[in-house]
Amino acid sequence: MSTTAAESPQVTWALRFVLLDEHGEELAAGEGQASLTADSLSLLPKLQPPFSIPLRDVADVSASDYTLALALLSGETLKLSHLGYQYEDLTRQLCRLRNELLLTDMLAHESLRRSGVGADLVFTDAEGHEVLRGRCEVRLYDTAIVLIPERGDIIRLTYSDIARVEDANYVLRIASEYGEEAVLSKLGREYDSLVRSLSEAMNALALKVQAIIRELLPTAGPAVLRRASQLLKEGRAARRADIEALSPELWEQLVGHLDLAGVREEYDFLTSLGQADRISIGIKRGLMGDLTGEYVWFLVPIYSEDPTRPGNAIVMEAASGEGEGRATYVFRMLSRGAYARGQGIAELDAAADRALASINRCMQAVNFRREPIYLPERRLAEPQYAHYRYALNKLPALQELRRLFIGRVTHSAPAQWQNDITDLLRFNVGVDDDQAVWRRKGSA
Repeated sequence: MSTTAAESPQVTWALRFVLLDEHGEELAAGEGQASLTADSLSLLPKLQPPFSIPLRDVADVSASDYTLALALLSGETLKLSHLGYQYEDLTRQLCRLRNELLLTDMLAHESLRRSGVGADLVFTDAEGHEVLRGRCEVRLYDTAIVLIPERGDIIRLTYSDIARVEDANYVLRIASEYGEEAVLSKLGREYDSLVRSLSEAMNALALKVQAIIRELLPTAGPAVLRRASQLLKEGRAARRADIEALSPELWEQLVGHLDLAGVREEYDFLTSLGQADRISIGIKRGLMGDLTGEYVWFLVPIYSEDPTRPGNAIVMEAASGEGEGRATYVFRMLSRGAYARGQGIAELDAAADRALASINRCMQAVNFRREPIYLPERRLAEPQYAHYRYALNKLPALQELRRLFIGRVTHSAPAQWQNDITDLLRFNVGVDDDQAVWRRKGSA
């Protein structure tokens, strides 16, 4: 938390505040005024120095009994009360601005197709527990529908994860393949147009995938195209066994596409180490949307019944063309202790399938941003990475990817890359600590 001169307020709220340290001891208290900018909360206490809190440093906001409690990343807590009729307004504005920051940090230049649609939202998790209820704003982006609650954190459902959409009695039910459900109602005159816009956005993305598959398989019929586009939904990598069951030629063409992306040598080397039938390939829009087009990415599980053999890993490679800076990312498949005890091939296969599905979904949830996965804690503390600290606090998928991350191998000379991959995999079965991360010999 930093002390600064007060910024010119657009709207101010009169209130009382209490600042507590990580042990609950009072650091400061009094009356004053608060104001919000796009990325900070400024507090102007009466007869005390003003201070400003970056909204990215706010880990959580809880609102109850007309008191706002802001849990800060530093461990401190700021409580705001005695707002009177302005309590709801400050709560709404604070949650809205924090959610806008997360959208800016993680959506990475996706085009906004529709915004400003108000709705009542009920959101339930995969276990059927209601986790959020209230008004929200509905936004449609190129690859996802985003729900921005007046209170609470944003919900982002990628179109490729949507299992079904039910449109009946002016209620829109959106169910994910993972069991979550968003129920939208009280949309008023926006209902019909939102249903159309959602359908158009989902269809546009599906048609792009079908167009890519049609280029790879120009003789494929409509049934094969439709089923293949379901397997290769935007951003999702499909297993070799599943693709070959539909069309062996499609798998061959996808692998051939790796030549154009400049990663065929890497694919061949990793395939020689991994479980061939569980290798997965997908197609993803670039982080700059239409400016960068699509790129190919793949996942290779590497494991063995011999726990001393280098492995226990899911290797990820992604590239859009030759000449671009690239790196290979490696994640742990099982805890190192469990892998060291030895597993049967059936248990290993099941663990690989779970890890592939989890990494696939988590990468979609973070919109394939890779820098916040591999940056060490000391780098995340630097000011230029403040947006990643906030995203790390708010996105369970990013937390999971960092938990499983083993190491990153940059592409220099092919021989050096192969040696580093081998060294990393050997390191992974040679240490016990799940938090240990590989570093290239000689690197800082």
